[in-house]
Amino acid sequence: MIELIHSDCLAGMQKLQEGCIDLVVTSPPYNIGIDYGTYDDHSDRPSFIHWCQEWASELRRVMSEQASFFLNVGAAPSDPLLPHQLILALTQDPSGPQFILQNTFHWIKSISVETKKGETISAGHFKPLNSKRYVNDCHEYLFHLTRSGEVPLQRRAAGVEYADKSNITRWGHTGGEDKRCRGNNWFIPYDTIQSRKKERPHPATFPIALVEQCIRLHGQNDTQHLLDPFAGIGSSALAAQRMQIPRYTGFDIDEDYLATARERLSIDEVQASQQLL
Repeated sequence: MIELIHSDCLAGMQKLQEGCIDLVVTSPPYNIGIDYGTYDDHSDRPSFIHWCQEWASELRRVMSEQASFFLNVGAAPSDPLLPHQLILALTQDPSGPQFILQNTFHWIKSISVETKKGETISAGHFKPLNSKRYVNDCHEYLFHLTRSGEVPLQRRAAGVEYADKSNITRWGHTGGEDKRCRGNNWFIPYDTIQSRKKERPHPATFPIALVEQCIRLHGQNDTQHLLDPFAGIGSSALAAQRMQIPRYTGFDIDEDYLATARERLSIDEVQASQQLL
């Protein structure tokens, strides 16, 4: 069951039962002046942090003891401290929700790697920055927060194959399986699109694959109810649909974004049906 609810997330979450959520994957506004349409992304830093503490406190209430909360936060090169200030407010400020930062992931959008032959391979979607002071920003943070700091993860479910196959038998923990922990650097580029206005009419989305990776890591079978307080155009809802999560709840204050999300979900159902034929 997928619920896309036109509501402020704080008011919406207050209607949810305590401890009913297994997994949260979300990306709130970054407070860096992005034009969201309905939401005003201009606020002084203390007010923004306090607002985040408010909705995060309600979010913590609805999370089960074994739930995971994946928080995607980016920053402007000229204002790089925001992600760190926010995570400190959610983990160390006595007046805010007391989460434990269990893991920190780096969502890599674009990367260049030099091979052993000296060749440079560039992959991903590169967004150039016109500046004499800052380098191009090719990554965002994905903070993994839990209530206890001791939530077990399905590390190899979100892993990769061994490059050196001899390691499969060399390391006893593999159990003979050709899969190792991926680590905390996740290269996940955006899907290629033809028209941003038609296919991605939102100024700050994350890829569906990013949410799918969070589901795998937390445990697909352990995820019965996924929540996204800032659903936007429905990337997290699409991930829940594709991975057959029994229940999904998403809130957003912009009805136009939710209309796009509903349209994307319908299209995805058609595409999935065609792939099964």
